[in-house]
Amino acid sequence: MKTKTLRKNKVNVITLGCSKNIFDSEVLMGQLQANKFDVVHESDSDDASVVIINTCGFIDHAKQESIDTILRFARAKEEGRIDKLVVTGCLSERYKPQLQKEIPNVDDYFGTHDLPKLLKSLGADYKHELIGERFLTTPQHFAFLKISEGCDRPCSFCAIPLMRGKHVSVPVDELVKQTKALASKGVKELILIAQDLTYYGLDRGDSRNLSELLRKLSDVNGIEWIRLHYAFPSGFPMDILEVMNERQNICNYLDMPLQHISDRMLKSMRRGTTKKKTIDLVHSIREKVPGIVIRTTLIAGYPGETENDFEEMKEWVNETRFERLGVFTYSHEENTHAFGLTDDVPDDVKRMRAEEIMSVQQNISHELNQEKIGNTCKVLFDRKEGNYFVGRTESDSPEVDNEVLVDAGKQYVRIGDFAHVKITRAEEFDLYGEVAH
Repeated sequence: MKTKTLRKNKVNVITLGCSKNIFDSEVLMGQLQANKFDVVHESDSDDASVVIINTCGFIDHAKQESIDTILRFARAKEEGRIDKLVVTGCLSERYKPQLQKEIPNVDDYFGTHDLPKLLKSLGADYKHELIGERFLTTPQHFAFLKISEGCDRPCSFCAIPLMRGKHVSVPVDELVKQTKALASKGVKELILIAQDLTYYGLDRGDSRNLSELLRKLSDVNGIEWIRLHYAFPSGFPMDILEVMNERQNICNYLDMPLQHISDRMLKSMRRGTTKKKTIDLVHSIREKVPGIVIRTTLIAGYPGETENDFEEMKEWVNETRFERLGVFTYSHEENTHAFGLTDDVPDDVKRMRAEEIMSVQQNISHELNQEKIGNTCKVLFDRKEGNYFVGRTESDSPEVDNEVLVDAGKQYVRIGDFAHVKITRAEEFDLYGEVAH
């Protein structure tokens, strides 16, 4: 039974998963706003008549979180606490028939390319003139910019092409227009996202032209940091390193998931590279851009991974000393090439291997952070949390990397501003400092 009046024109959008989903939710919310809807993002106020869940379907944990969220709001609909429930995104793209059967109380299910249909189901029009306009859910000073959709890579473990389709690059001029609009709203940091940044331009009949895009985006007034996420190692366009060196506002930061180092594993994963090529690439990147921060992600427990394969990866992590690193445990995904392999590494072994790698990385990060004590860094402040102002250096992306903390009881900084901070103390993943005047 309803206990309060729902606001008929209010929509609550729930976003699960990665930064690409955040971008998609922001575009959706911008369209709804233009159609005179009252839009909120992940609101706790519980007075919206419509809830839209933008789901993730990447790996087991993410899929379960999406299903649990759908079930929670399906119960809310049964109890009369919302009028309409809509599900969109990757999980819905991949498993729509099963979801319709198992959770029929959802009003509509839509895939990753169904935005016009979703809007129509709510009585809204898709407004083509709004290209580039979004409802930002990030703090005002940084924003994600999706430069392409989908992926053409054949990685054996990955279900992304099943959910997002083939690689499609967004035209340069359109991305420049979006960037100018973001800068006009006060965005200072632009985080470029895609399934594969380095493939940018190839699908449009051009050569790889990420470097051209970077130059044009770095010319936009007001953008002080441009950060690159999700570069693929095979066929890596070395000319983007020249642009990094040329342009002060392109961060010396590169997120490049490498997944493994054992030749056996790389071949089975269909990564199109080898141990030697990977090591040479990391060395070349560091040589061409001194001081660059490389963030990578690895997979523990891929089918057939032996103790020797794992030890080889752990030794390589120890030797390479990545500045930033994360580990996923392998998830056996239907309709991927690797699904035909036997998922033969037990879950507890997968977790143990992931924890071992992260233990190595924790020590590396602690040692690298100790070297920063006494240095002064340019820091962009994201928020105030407890007794600290919390920010990031050029070396750190939001939510996934290290942070810089300044005692709010002793000094004041404005959220969204840059400040120079002298580092006075360092832990494994956090730096502490004082604003330098």
